[in-house]
Amino acid sequence: MVNVVLAGGGTAGHTSPLIATAQALARHPDLGHLSCIGTPKGLEGRVIPEAGLVLDMIDPVPLPRSLSVDLLKVPGHLRRAVQQAADVLRRRQADVLVGFGGYVSMPAYLAARKAQVPVVIHEQNAVPGLANKVAARFATQVAAAFPDTPLPGARFIGMPLREGITRLATMTLPERAEATRAARLRFGLDADRPTLLVSGGSQGAVAINEAVVAARDRLLAEGVQILHILGPRNIGAATAIADPTTGASWKPLDYVDDMPAAYLTADLMVARSGAGTVVETAVAGVPAIYVPLPHGNGEQARNARSVVEAGGGVLVPNAELDAARLLRETERIHRPEELAAMAAAGRGLMPADSAERLAALVLGAADRSRTPRPVPKEDPDGTA
Repeated sequence: MVNVVLAGGGTAGHTSPLIATAQALARHPDLGHLSCIGTPKGLEGRVIPEAGLVLDMIDPVPLPRSLSVDLLKVPGHLRRAVQQAADVLRRRQADVLVGFGGYVSMPAYLAARKAQVPVVIHEQNAVPGLANKVAARFATQVAAAFPDTPLPGARFIGMPLREGITRLATMTLPERAEATRAARLRFGLDADRPTLLVSGGSQGAVAINEAVVAARDRLLAEGVQILHILGPRNIGAATAIADPTTGASWKPLDYVDDMPAAYLTADLMVARSGAGTVVETAVAGVPAIYVPLPHGNGEQARNARSVVEAGGGVLVPNAELDAARLLRETERIHRPEELAAMAAAGRGLMPADSAERLAALVLGAADRSRTPRPVPKEDPDGTA
């Protein structure tokens, strides 16, 4: 039996593939004990326990973005977090550590290396983060969500995804048509009308929202209905409106928990190109207009590149997005053959079984030559 510890957190970009991988591992008969490491700073404190997974907390080690006195505190914070991670690996009797990046991963990687616990890493972005760059030098296996990720020894396996997303990839055309009608009705949309889905991520994107609102009346007049996920901070007093002639409506929402259902509504999507969104839209067969976040190290533009080059989406720089550009790009919603070709290109690029592939790498990386270990027993408080 193999005891597995998974480390990753901060944002949904790290926690979603972690949870998908944990669920795939749980289906394997060789799995012993499964637990996760996180920090109080990230999203993992809520979503990992909600997924039914055991979570051990260590202190976060954020890196200052500028030279300051806080930089001098990093070594001490890191030593403490590494020791905490080492305590978790020992208590959980870990046979392998799986890291997904984020604040928690660097201490976990260093603790695993010192304890000679095999390390498997998964990099979600086309431009790798610092923790995974470091760990790739000594990891037993390096897996990547995109085919051109510049990490030594990286193996392209795709992004571990929730079953709700992967089911979309296996639907027959009649099943997909029926599910699309049901999803549109669920969101208060017309079941048979061309539908544009808009989302700037979990917090929304002001530039996308502004361009869509500016183009909204023209789109509605053309008979295109819009499901617009504005973000919790941007929803304000927005309410649905409809074109008096065509009847097409604009449905504003602050947040959607069930993104597979939202994807089902869409003939075309406008979105940021976070790694999760790019892979999910490709696997789900949703043609997309990607508008990369203009900040950071350019990873969002790189994330979209492989799908765009394959013909599954188009890329519009944030600075070029306005109502006129949006209207030009969304004209393809009236060309079903073009949309079908884009959907097929995306589905052909990204594997839908990535969680299972990563689970197999994890179990294979465990040191089977060690003396078999018992499954750790849980204390009543779930901390073992």
